[in-house]
Amino acid sequence: MLGQSEWATNRKVFASLVEDILVQAPGAAVASDQPCREADLAVDFREDVEPLDHAEIDKIVAMMEARGMTAKISSIHVNGWFGNYDKLSMTKLMMEEVFRLDLDAEKESFVFVEDSPNDQPMFEFFHNSVGVANLNTLKHHLTSKPAYITSGSAGAGFVEVATALLAVRE
Repeated sequence: MLGQSEWATNRKVFASLVEDILVQAPGAAVASDQPCREADLAVDFREDVEPLDHAEIDKIVAMMEARGMTAKISSIHVNGWFGNYDKLSMTKLMMEEVFRLDLDAEKESFVFVEDSPNDQPMFEFFHNSVGVANLNTLKHHLTSKPAYITSGSAGAGFVEVATALLAVRE
């Protein structure tokens, strides 16, 4: 958990960075859910704005990293934060603290489904990893790929996985 002074300092960096991003990456915007975020800055490149090209997305990543942030690309935002953590490390921590489950020992019992380059640690960790088809639009950002990719994009891809899992369960 961030202390009050660390949180305030991060907010100042985020505000200054946003000003620079909006000038240097025209068409980008602060994510509509940013007021709900505590620990990261989300810059919209596709959700509520016209899609930016890959060079503009990479520019936003570079600007965050130049400020000492970790920057990752999702399917709609570039997310930046201070600290060395990712979805996998935080998922392992949550599974241990909340469910008293050792995810390393139990990972074969799980199917991980997502659609973003920032899910790469999860795709690499879970043998049963699935990317929904819209992941292909950002495939040049992938170094670790899911074991499977659905034919459907977005929600249709998630439905495809759920349908397959329910069919096996019956």
